[in-house]
Amino acid sequence: MMKPSARLACAGLLGLVLTLGVAAEVRADDGTDAPANTVRLGLYDIFYHVHAGNLSGPYVPAGVGLDVNDVQTLYAAYVRTFLTHFDLELALGWPPLTKTVGRGPATLGSVPYNGQVISTARWFGPSLLLNYVFFDRSHALRPYVGVGVNYTSFYDRDSTAQGNAASGGPTRLSLTPSAGPVGTIGLSYHVTPRWGVFVSYSFSEVQTNLSADTVGVIRTTHVSFGPEALIVAAGYSF
Repeated sequence: MMKPSARLACAGLLGLVLTLGVAAEVRADDGTDAPANTVRLGLYDIFYHVHAGNLSGPYVPAGVGLDVNDVQTLYAAYVRTFLTHFDLELALGWPPLTKTVGRGPATLGSVPYNGQVISTARWFGPSLLLNYVFFDRSHALRPYVGVGVNYTSFYDRDSTAQGNAASGGPTRLSLTPSAGPVGTIGLSYHVTPRWGVFVSYSFSEVQTNLSADTVGVIRTTHVSFGPEALIVAAGYSF
């Protein structure tokens, strides 16, 4: 059965596709020669608000959990303007190396645990957003808000030496992909008709089921990352 967040993401994607079709028909009546395409490049500063259940499985003491360190990475986006007040944004980021740290007891047996980096992974999480932009194109400074869908997949999942020691041996990690809603608020300033700067704050729902296999011993937990991102970028319109 499809999870509620996945159903919401699918519904949001369908809404964006329908909006895209309608906007394509209406743009001819917009009466403007302003550039319709914009590419943006800048910096993602990502803050995680992790909620994870305690690890469950054989030989796991009570209170063993995890957290994720904040990261910075490259932001890139393509934005298509269909109407004076509506943009469609495809936002991407260079897949960052995310470090997971142990939370809970100071040690597991004689192995340090709390605060130790126990695993690493990279993730690829494009987002598709429909943005409403306030004011018209005669204003250089324009705030905007947007909603859309995010899809995140995880790869290069590795347990560190510290993680292997805490788990009791070499450990393989599995993380399920995530689909969920995303929202953004932002501000654009066009220095010229073609060049602009952009600042925004985004928040999304990213969840996964984590499975750790240590020589046939399986431990699992559900993780909600709750990422929020501050984005600062420059853009060129054409």
